[in-house]
Amino acid sequence: MDWRIVVVLAPVALAASWAVFNIGRAALGQLQTFLDSREA
Repeated sequence: MDWRIVVVLAPVALAASWAVFNIGRAALGQLQTFLDSREA
């Protein structure tokens, strides 16, 4: 594999994984809040 492809795609993959992590964490927090409010 050409190293230039890795150099170009690595920051994009890192940013995408960070966004998925943050969105997933926020979604889980909202889901937990929703489930807590349903039980009360």
